[in-house]
Amino acid sequence: MDWLHMILLFGVGAVAGFINVNAGGGSSLTLPALYFMGLDWAVANGTNRIALILQNIFAVGSFHKNKVFEFKSSLTLAVFTLPGAVLGAVLATHISGVTFQRILGVVLILIVVSMFFSRSYQRDNDRKGRRSLLIYPALFVIGFYGGFIQVGVGFLFMAALYHLLQENLVKVNMHKVFIILIYTLAALAVFALAGYVHWRFGLVLAAGNALGGWWGAHFAVKGGERFIRIVLGVGILLIALKLFNAF
Repeated sequence: MDWLHMILLFGVGAVAGFINVNAGGGSSLTLPALYFMGLDWAVANGTNRIALILQNIFAVGSFHKNKVFEFKSSLTLAVFTLPGAVLGAVLATHISGVTFQRILGVVLILIVVSMFFSRSYQRDNDRKGRRSLLIYPALFVIGFYGGFIQVGVGFLFMAALYHLLQENLVKVNMHKVFIILIYTLAALAVFALAGYVHWRFGLVLAAGNALGGWWGAHFAVKGGERFIRIVLGVGILLIALKLFNAF
């Protein structure tokens, strides 16, 4: 049974990594998967961070390889997420599993709604960066959410960075992966110190995530993102209903 868990986790990680590259929202699959494999919610929440760290290390490296990086600016933005991320992670280690399960169910439903009703970002490479001061409190709040639950946080960072920094989509993604990497390291430390990390499951999930991300980066099929969003949306909705004990 243990080997079956490993294989399933690797597969879920691969699918999540692929989805994160092509659409976003992979944690909406990995977090429930860890829970359904026997981890309680706090441990699943902490364990999920290992895969996210590896995925974003590869993403940052990829941007750097393609000479798209502004480490000083990205680090400045990431610093504002750290207090919120630590507070969110601490809260996540102190609430009951039932409460977290209900919160996750609501979040998953909201993500499905946002996936099908939000407008796509325009790929405007000529946008001039005009930083709004609102970006700093926004980063704190999103950092808190990311430290607490993580699921769908990429969508929130995309919206905040795109609209409040007025940067093009390439730079938005470049900042996003660096910021998530930095605050996830802090959040993982909180969960680890509290004893809420299953390292073996986390490393297997991370390996699958890295493979799926690499495969997703090389996937180019017309209409691929639309198909993934539909499949992901249906899957997330079923998970949310299961969390509410609908079946």
